[in-house]
Amino acid sequence: MSLLEAALAVREKAYAPYSKFKVGAAVRGADGRIYAGCNVENVAYPEGTCAEAGAIALMVASGETRLSEALIVADSPLPVSPCGGCRQKLAEFGAPDTQITMTTLDGNTRTMSLAEIIPGAFGLAHMESE
Repeated sequence: MSLLEAALAVREKAYAPYSKFKVGAAVRGADGRIYAGCNVENVAYPEGTCAEAGAIALMVASGETRLSEALIVADSPLPVSPCGGCRQKLAEFGAPDTQITMTTLDGNTRTMSLAEIIPGAFGLAHMESE
């Protein structure tokens, strides 16, 4: 199964009764396995979960802590990029050259590296003292 196939399949399971905007995400762990997640809304909007966060949580729960690529799909005229929080989550588990593909159901696709999508990402080096 490809990242796109996994993201499309899980997107159908999204819980989006308020926005009706279903999103699917799939990440490939360093182990080669694919982990997928969908958005899960909540009537208290800030309490929802993004698709990328769900995919990353499944990856970590499965014992993998590095991702090698990610794909996000939504029914939108333009590719939907990860929110700021999910960009930081992707940066936590990926490398600056990790490729993030954003695509629509119609195939409008954009691919960027993590360094491009979140320049100057906060990381472990910021936590280390000299």
